[in-house]
Amino acid sequence: MIKLLCFSGLCCLLACSESNSDTHALQSQLDSLQSRLDRAYRPGLGEFMSGIQVHHEKLWLAGKNENWKLADFEVHEIKEALDDIQNYCQDRPEIRSLPMITPPLDSVVSAIAQKNSLAFKNSFTVLTSSCNSCHQATKHEFNVIKIPDSPPFSNQEFRPEPNK
Repeated sequence: MIKLLCFSGLCCLLACSESNSDTHALQSQLDSLQSRLDRAYRPGLGEFMSGIQVHHEKLWLAGKNENWKLADFEVHEIKEALDDIQNYCQDRPEIRSLPMITPPLDSVVSAIAQKNSLAFKNSFTVLTSSCNSCHQATKHEFNVIKIPDSPPFSNQEFRPEPNK
């Protein structure tokens, strides 16, 4: 009986030491993965804003030319970038001001859905003004956005295809 108890105790000790070894190995893997994650590339706020600026310009030219499919695509690209900012730039205090963009952006979406050129131009003007208000609120007043006056790319057609 004593031999059986000693054997059982020895088995328990071995199991505990293997478990402890496994725990250390798992913790080491977790630490390594966390270190890699901490060093992984994450786009910064400036990269997202540069992308939004391009889509803002393309949105204007699409709407101005009544290319509603392209305008719809571009406005959703802006919304996607704003969502990405919320996900990837949570440590930036500037993102607290982003909700001021939502109502004018929704107005642009509505104008596009209605295919209403006048409403589009008016809501786009308000959107552009809201971008500048956000920049002022976040101490980036030196970054002034305007309604585009020339295409950003010479290799893209902004007029809709005839009969489409």
